[in-house]
Amino acid sequence: MESTTLITASLARDLAALGRLGEDTSTETLLRELTTALAWGVPGCSGGSAEHWRDERVLVSGSHSELIMLVEGERELGAGPSIEARTHTRRVIVADLLRDARWPRYAGLGTGYGVRSVLIVPVPLAQAMVVVGLYSVRPAAFAPPYSHALADMLTQQVGVAMANLWDYDAVRTDAAQMHEALAGRSLIDQAKGIIMQTSGCTAEAAFEELRRISQHHQVKVADLARLLVEEHQRKSRG
Repeated sequence: MESTTLITASLARDLAALGRLGEDTSTETLLRELTTALAWGVPGCSGGSAEHWRDERVLVSGSHSELIMLVEGERELGAGPSIEARTHTRRVIVADLLRDARWPRYAGLGTGYGVRSVLIVPVPLAQAMVVVGLYSVRPAAFAPPYSHALADMLTQQVGVAMANLWDYDAVRTDAAQMHEALAGRSLIDQAKGIIMQTSGCTAEAAFEELRRISQHHQVKVADLARLLVEEHQRKSRG
């Protein structure tokens, strides 16, 4: 059980909770909860960061503002453990920034924020990549083999949480589109009724008239119906 040294009960609980979504859950809130869980739940970890990369756009979150500045500073430098992990899709461990010669400018930036050791875990997903960073103010905080078990858990739990979020967003989008479609259909039916009442035509003829006008003015039938209904309501109140 030595390999689970970096995995506490509270961390396991908090990471599992990431997959339980609510109405207010978003990518931003999920990343914020993730970084907070790392800062509080991993022994020796002083803070966490998370980068959500999709279509070359990035959303950065951090348990501390200094870590957000470190991630963004690394991107400006163009070299560092997070960039290495994302570019090559492999985990990166920095035992001690003061002794690591791979990224001298990043080492100066990181130690300026008090960081000595780093663990970066890339989590490749179907639609994006999440790059998770753990930082410590002391050297060798994320030494193998303990870090391997932690990285495996992060990869699994972050993957599940993000997949759940995408599925949930898809359901919310479908529900919103269905609601919009039903509302549009109701407005169209009301507009047809107004046309039928004023011109004495059939429902089919009323819809054809709506479609003809919408094509002529290059507006959606539902939008035209809404304008017609609103105008009719204003005249009725007057």
